[in-house]
Amino acid sequence: MTVPDLADRLWCRLRLDRLAGGRQGGYVIREDMLEHPDTVRSFRWIRWLLVAETVVGLTAIVVAVLLTRAGATVPWAVWFRATVVLLITLTLYVFAWRAQLGYYWAYQRLRLFSRIFPIVTLVVAAIPGLYPFWMVIEQIVFSLLMIGIGDVLTSDHMRSAFPKPVRP
Repeated sequence: MTVPDLADRLWCRLRLDRLAGGRQGGYVIREDMLEHPDTVRSFRWIRWLLVAETVVGLTAIVVAVLLTRAGATVPWAVWFRATVVLLITLTLYVFAWRAQLGYYWAYQRLRLFSRIFPIVTLVVAAIPGLYPFWMVIEQIVFSLLMIGIGDVLTSDHMRSAFPKPVRP
């Protein structure tokens, strides 16, 4: 048994889809849509964009560490922001993993966060003096990558692949 299979079994055994997805936790899209080449390609793009998000987050932490070691004062907000970006990205990996398995709730969460996070990030980046210039650039790059994820998720194909569940 592979690591992804073991992770999925543990996830299902703990009923985390139900916990995270609520009443739609068990709703999975049709197998033919899941295996459709456009769906596979979309999730490949999403994975690469998440890898880029991870690189951006790690880079922010590395820059903060290097500046601190060089004797510069790095504001608490920078450390907090860099840590939060990495944690958010890890959460998005989980949503992408579950959505790639066909779970509607995970697709919806990923789509929602890809809309909200860029707005919040850009608004916070616009607060004068909160972050150094390099961190503002990091936030803009983060936002652009999130917008890319949102663009992939809202394509005509992905919206048709993940139809809203019908209420019983």
